[in-house]
Amino acid sequence: MTDRKVYWVVPHDSKWQVKHSRRVLFEHVLKAVAVAEGRRVAKANAPSQLKVMREDGTIEFESTYGHDPYPPEG
Repeated sequence: MTDRKVYWVVPHDSKWQVKHSRRVLFEHVLKAVAVAEGRRVAKANAPSQLKVMREDGTIEFESTYGHDPYPPEG
């Protein structure tokens, strides 16, 4: 079974970064642009997940793309 890839949109200084495996893929001034880029990359590399952080470090939302190899039980 293939593990899904996890992409993150995280704040960094006054910008927003799209990251995968601790590597910065993109950096944008606007969060909305970073989220759109993160979605594009996550969809293109399914099965994957996009996790978007708030400025305070909490998770704002998560989206899963493609077949989810870890469906919730129940």
